[in-house]
Amino acid sequence: MKHTIKPVKRLSNFAVNYFFVSFFILAFLGQGLYQRAQAGEADSQAVRGPGKKRRAEATRKRAKAKTVTRKLVKGKTMKRSVKTDAIASVATLPGLGGTRVAAKSQRLKGAVYYLASGHGGPDPGAIGHYGKALLPEDEYAYDVTIRLARALMEYGATVYMIIRDPNDGIRNEKLLKLDHDEVTYPNQPIPLNQLARLRQCTDAINRLHRKHKGAYQRMITIHVDSRSAGQNIDVFFYHHQNSAVGKRLAQSIHRSFTAGYKRSQPGRNYLGTVSDRSALYVVRNSQAPTVFIELGNIRNEKDQRRFLLADNRQALANWICEGVRADYSSR
Repeated sequence: MKHTIKPVKRLSNFAVNYFFVSFFILAFLGQGLYQRAQAGEADSQAVRGPGKKRRAEATRKRAKAKTVTRKLVKGKTMKRSVKTDAIASVATLPGLGGTRVAAKSQRLKGAVYYLASGHGGPDPGAIGHYGKALLPEDEYAYDVTIRLARALMEYGATVYMIIRDPNDGIRNEKLLKLDHDEVTYPNQPIPLNQLARLRQCTDAINRLHRKHKGAYQRMITIHVDSRSAGQNIDVFFYHHQNSAVGKRLAQSIHRSFTAGYKRSQPGRNYLGTVSDRSALYVVRNSQAPTVFIELGNIRNEKDQRRFLLADNRQALANWICEGVRADYSSR
């Protein structure tokens, strides 16, 4: 029995010893693994930390970029708003099918102009001849008048085309086609009778004059004269004898023409004049101070060059506009 028991006892001691040794080894190894695990976690955090920072930084940058984008978009919107405000000051030019004219400045803001080209409708006015072609006064006077309307509107003026054509705007052709569809503001058929036509035109102006009571108002009527074919004349300006304001406007436009010819044709002696012609119906009866302009002799070959070339018609309109602006500035 003792012999049997001793080996079992020794085995038990060995097992106990093995158990304790294993425990300490495992504890040691466990401690190492735990420390390495902690170190690994720290390393992992160290790797992920900059990533988070980078992601956070990227997120901030994206947010900042969106903010900048929103600011830029707002800036664009503000710019569009400014443009829209500019477009709001654009007016429609009568006789051009709704063509809009943008104001370049507001130098004539508050000024009201009534523009009437001579004759129209069933009355073409004076007739010149260019070869076999007809040169009707009303068509050439109308083209200069509507060019003047555009020029005045570009400076912020309120402009009424008293004689208007529904389909003839600014034309650059040398020979302007004669038609009879002009009307008097706002849309009145023009009578053939001369007195009725002049009264209709003047009444339209005076109604508008009452509407704009208190405003700076001027009336300009543009014609082309008819004289002997051999008579070369310059541009003449007429006003009412009792209208100091009308005379001042006529003189201002006359000075503009004198300066214009001096620039464009230095050797030319400009002989246009300013005088009173109170007997003219429109000059006598228009409540707004009026200037009556004769652009030249439509039957004279040299004067015809003043009307036939579109650039010349534009120059006439520009020079009238310059005189009108100078008059408004000196009011």
